[in-house]
Amino acid sequence: MNQNAPLPLAHLTGSRPRVLTLAQLREHGVTASDAAERPWQQILPGVFLLHTGPATSEERLHAALLYAGRRGHGEVMITGLAALALYRFTSVPALLALSHIDVLVPGTRRLRSTGDVRIVRAHTPPRPEEVTGLPVAPVARAVADAVAQLDDAGTVRRLLSEAVRAGHCEPAAVVRELTVARLLNRPHVVDAVEALLAEGRAIAEDRLYHLVRGYELPEPVWNVDLRIPGGPHLGGVDAFWPEHSVAVELDTRAPRQGEDEEWSECVRKRETLERLGVTVIHITPRKLRDWPEQQAAVVRTALTASGDREPAAYLVVLPR
Repeated sequence: MNQNAPLPLAHLTGSRPRVLTLAQLREHGVTASDAAERPWQQILPGVFLLHTGPATSEERLHAALLYAGRRGHGEVMITGLAALALYRFTSVPALLALSHIDVLVPGTRRLRSTGDVRIVRAHTPPRPEEVTGLPVAPVARAVADAVAQLDDAGTVRRLLSEAVRAGHCEPAAVVRELTVARLLNRPHVVDAVEALLAEGRAIAEDRLYHLVRGYELPEPVWNVDLRIPGGPHLGGVDAFWPEHSVAVELDTRAPRQGEDEEWSECVRKRETLERLGVTVIHITPRKLRDWPEQQAAVVRTALTASGDREPAAYLVVLPR
């Protein structure tokens, strides 16, 4: 077949993205030697760009997935900075400016990084999200894969902050992925995580304020410490209704190394308060974000039911 011969797949070269594997070309009757005679580019091993000139961002992404062998298996997905660009993170470069496209594949796949494709392996790949028709790693996983390649503390902090502030995911999900990736031994990552957890708590507290006021619950006292008169400190809670002996505590813990002691302390505090007649409601940031009406109903039910319980022990309430 010479370059001027009729093209057997003109319907494909006229569509976008114009990227096909050699196997797909063969299905259309085009051999490797035929492909070599066309004004096409092999931009990755076994993957051809069916036009001259640079590949578009969309074509780079499709080429990366084709190289990694997606072809309907649903096992590979875009991750890292490219995934975050698809999620429209403002703190990452545009797709065209990225030097690499990270592709997440199962750990058993025999693939190597090549060209502008960087292979990232997962022992148990997550379920991908579909973004612009492409399989993309969940935000928390994509953030962790991006952070693994970054040394700049400011960039890492901005990525983690945007993931939470823009509502893409909860801090606990990000920290979980960073822990699995063993990135919490890097000082600049630890610093960014501390800032992330503080920001995540502030966001959760704000949502709790809006839940109480938006669903017209009685006004509690906010952020207080509870003590037995003349006795020990019992611990702090985020909201407390003294006349009902109902407390709300935001569960903003993240799965981090060496946290067993902290969790045990939380359990001891809750058990102690409940023995004293205080109903303790634990609410996660995700529940506040996704199911506020349900959480408001839980609090309202506890407040209403307080009249049917034995009177609670008298407690001293102090500002925290």
